[in-house]
Amino acid sequence: MKSRIIQAFALICCGVVMISSCIHKPFYSAGVETPTDGKTTAGISTVLAINMNETYKSACVSDSNSSITGTQAAIVYGYNNIGIANISEGNLNVREAADENSSLVGKMPVDSACDILGIEGEWAHIKSGEVEGYVLASYLMTGDEALAKAKTLVHTVATVKTNGLRVRKDANTDSEIIMTVSEGEQLSFVEDMGDWIKVSLDNEEGYAYKEYVEITDEIRDAMTLTEARYGEGVSDVRVAIIDNALQYVGCPYVWGGTSLAHGCDCSGFTMGIMSQYGVYLPHSSRAQANCGTRVSTSELKPGDLLFYGSGNYISHVAIYMGGGQIVHASDSRTGIIISNAFYRTPICATRVIYD
Repeated sequence: MKSRIIQAFALICCGVVMISSCIHKPFYSAGVETPTDGKTTAGISTVLAINMNETYKSACVSDSNSSITGTQAAIVYGYNNIGIANISEGNLNVREAADENSSLVGKMPVDSACDILGIEGEWAHIKSGEVEGYVLASYLMTGDEALAKAKTLVHTVATVKTNGLRVRKDANTDSEIIMTVSEGEQLSFVEDMGDWIKVSLDNEEGYAYKEYVEITDEIRDAMTLTEARYGEGVSDVRVAIIDNALQYVGCPYVWGGTSLAHGCDCSGFTMGIMSQYGVYLPHSSRAQANCGTRVSTSELKPGDLLFYGSGNYISHVAIYMGGGQIVHASDSRTGIIISNAFYRTPICATRVIYD
């Protein structure tokens, strides 16, 4: 049985090498670039194709400097031909087609990962999480470099397997419930406590019963740019607020930060967005909950603010997008993201835009 597994594994390695060598397409019509100095250099697709082949060659041998081989890394992390967004800040646009004028379908944040499906000129066809599209290949780290980088980026998450998971202040069933989390949501794994695990969400730590979560190692994926379903009668200013907020999806979370592009926390994000529309909010989620007019969740409109926390204690704020979704600066692991508005139970909602 063991020998069959080894044989199958070898075939997979060799098969992947063959596949990666077949997806090369030339960047230039002749497949090379001829600089003014008369020397001939390989086009970007040639370089990427070589890197992609080298990734899988290295995947078939052991890495003496790490407990995870290249092949194991690809399997564990869920990528067959891994690429890493090689940018210093912001995010890498993922487009519907290999054209800079094509519609955006998602964004790859700094150090997020993807599978490289093919090369079309200067563009790489990629899939990352729920996002599939095209990115400029020059902004992707590939090959052995990407595998080595991936080992430093992996993080452990706990995915909720039951509807209404109770996260408690301490690791026992008599402890105070600090949040209730919906099925399918991910919590940052902090520590294994036996029957319980310590987790973090929106920078709040608590304890969850391990039986009701699935613990996995992952690398950050691309963010989906789901369009808000605004509904009938929504004003232009509310549409503009959401469109503006969405452009910062993938930007980093920084505790106490107020820079939309370079780092902000949850209230810094809402404060920064709303200030562009003449609404000046304090830099505190609890203080922002006292601004504007309280509304029920059944009355929510795009641009309204939703507040979360433990009991009646508010510790997090988000902007309602419409269609049951929010955009918010979640935590240092995820940055600015789109979530289900009821990924945890809101404490209250306010309206600060009047139209």
